[in-house]
Amino acid sequence: MKMKVAVLQTKVFADKNENLEQVKALMAREDVAACDLVTLPEMWNCPYQTENFPIYAEREDSEFVRALAELAKKHHVYFQAGSIPEVDDAGHVYNTAYTFDREGTRIGKYRKVHLFDIFVKGGQVFKESDTLTAGDAFQVFDTEFGKMGVNICFDIRFPESARIPTLNGARILMNPGAFNMTTGPAHWELAFRQRAVENQVYIIGAAPARDPEAGYTSWGHSIITDPWGHVVVQLDEKEGVAIAELDLDEIDRTRENLPFLSARRTDLYRLEEV
Repeated sequence: MKMKVAVLQTKVFADKNENLEQVKALMAREDVAACDLVTLPEMWNCPYQTENFPIYAEREDSEFVRALAELAKKHHVYFQAGSIPEVDDAGHVYNTAYTFDREGTRIGKYRKVHLFDIFVKGGQVFKESDTLTAGDAFQVFDTEFGKMGVNICFDIRFPESARIPTLNGARILMNPGAFNMTTGPAHWELAFRQRAVENQVYIIGAAPARDPEAGYTSWGHSIITDPWGHVVVQLDEKEGVAIAELDLDEIDRTRENLPFLSARRTDLYRLEEV
């Protein structure tokens, strides 16, 4: 079985509606609309600064979120709509990734579990937890191509974030992310290849395009890695679209040749969450 994927690496504007119009235009492109799955970056509708998250936050039934569902239905694609700030009835703000099926039905809602709180001595300080609340669950959802799962950015640093969905049947993992200009060149590609090899899955990473004028500068380089750890496609730092056809049978072939998952010593160790 094969699946065609489009990864949209978009510029982030201060106006959330301008960001939405940009996505609408890209999804109307003939080559993108012909894909089975379209993915967006982390916080693509919101400049990536902690103080912005509560301001840009949307309720899950907002007009903005409904517009994302309509895009999936209009183009008859699976749509992993990156992540956006979400606010619940209690006022908690989350970094949330919605996924929709070809009919615009929401099949996934994932809240970022690992918040990006870093304190680099003499360097960058960034604390998502100043305004965001952490999610508390991983999930997988069914599609015609098999089960899929979603992580968000910093989650990829933690092996369990990919392993738990994999053990629950995910064959494709999507990770909208925005690594910065320090971590990006050092670890972006490495992290995606590493998690793909460990779990023998495809991993799709959509990042915002680089904007040197932004308060937070994204590394860009949206990427897809295969179950063997190869880079299927990778963009540079500029706005762009990456389209690739994934051979999903490669997952089974890789697992047969290298039985990492079946060779685990579950008599000695296991993940309690599974």
